[in-house]
Amino acid sequence: MSSSADGIAGSGGSTGGGIGGGGIVGGGARLLPSDPPGGRKAIAVWGIGVAVYFVAITYRTSLGVAGLDAAHRFHINASALSTFSILQLLVYAGMQIPVGLLVDRLGAKKVLALGVVLYTAGQFGFAFSDAYGMALGSRALLGCGDAMTFISVLRLGARWFPARRGPMIAQIAALVGMAGNLISTLVLARLLHTFGWTTTFAGSALGGIAVLVLLLLFLKDHPEGFAPPPTPREHSGATFVRRQIANAWREPGTRLGMWVHFTTQFPAMVFLLLWGLPFLVEAQGLSRGTAGELLTLVVLSNMAVGLVYGQIIARHHAARLPLALGTVAATALLWALTLCWPTTHAPMGLLVMLCVVLGACGPASMIGFDFARPANPPERQGTASGIVNMGGFTASMTTLLAVGILLDATGDNYRIAFASVFVLEALGVTQILRLRSRAARRERERLVVSRVEAVHVPA
Repeated sequence: MSSSADGIAGSGGSTGGGIGGGGIVGGGARLLPSDPPGGRKAIAVWGIGVAVYFVAITYRTSLGVAGLDAAHRFHINASALSTFSILQLLVYAGMQIPVGLLVDRLGAKKVLALGVVLYTAGQFGFAFSDAYGMALGSRALLGCGDAMTFISVLRLGARWFPARRGPMIAQIAALVGMAGNLISTLVLARLLHTFGWTTTFAGSALGGIAVLVLLLLFLKDHPEGFAPPPTPREHSGATFVRRQIANAWREPGTRLGMWVHFTTQFPAMVFLLLWGLPFLVEAQGLSRGTAGELLTLVVLSNMAVGLVYGQIIARHHAARLPLALGTVAATALLWALTLCWPTTHAPMGLLVMLCVVLGACGPASMIGFDFARPANPPERQGTASGIVNMGGFTASMTTLLAVGILLDATGDNYRIAFASVFVLEALGVTQILRLRSRAARRERERLVVSRVEAVHVPA
């Protein structure tokens, strides 16, 4: 997730032997003049972008701990409750390609500023919603603003850090985003119980105002001397947009990245965003406090696994696909054991193992960006990242809807409802296996070309 989980790996980041940002990367290789230097200023500026993403994740996942309260407040059933998250993710997924195009065209700062304004307005609106329709509109507005954050943070990382730092920077961004999820599960849940709906959600919206001020005052799109070349006049209009999207989609690495993101992200996203707490309380008989602790475990596992995955991929580029497929296999196995346990309630040890494995889903989904990155030139990175990011959120939206419908149809039978997870995982794995050879061959071809070109770059 980031819930969930959505530098960098999808925007010019590179790992051993890859290409990106104009640099030669790999063990001890020199940086080319076009490779940004990184350093403390880069960390500070990029940190502002990550703070914007942190707040977005807090807002995105806030419904995960308020699902039962929302059902009571708006007098709705499971299908209607799932519509909140489905609509939010529908808007998010639908915005990914337009946002990628905007980032390529306008830069990260303008897109991030617009995103903050929208998601803050959505959170305020949700706080004061008394009617179901108004609450739906507020979550849609929140999803629109949320959609503008992650791809912009990917672009910031690519503009401010050397390409070889890409995988680790990407995982750190995701880790900080998961810390926003932690705020939801630990802080917002308690505030909601203490102060009520309106005060909790309105108070949390003040965080959006704070990061907007920081962004407007201090964030810059790129370091001095590393401005991208001016956009040619012909790089605008509907024809260019269609060509940009078509060229990104034509690359098998982009499509492979999208399916990796699709297959790995959604089990944890669905669990954290909405259905985890009801499943643990209603189907497994746990108290809300214990269920909240297990949701927190998913977040903590995500943060720890993210650092490990980032280090592994930075050193061993070939580990990308084994890590992704291994995460999918482990997730499917633990879900199957939990849902098929012969007694009514699965043992606590199994639930703990499930939550730990679900924590790996977010870091595994980040690997999708690292397949799309070497497949696309810098001027197309935002568009390609948008296509990849659509994958997991489309799968999450589909599963959220399926679970809600199946719960209503079966009288809250969570075993049947959560079986929908396996259908989407099977679809995703099939597409990954179909595309992996073509993507690997194309990436090797681009690597050879980049090495030949690098030899002729003036010192």
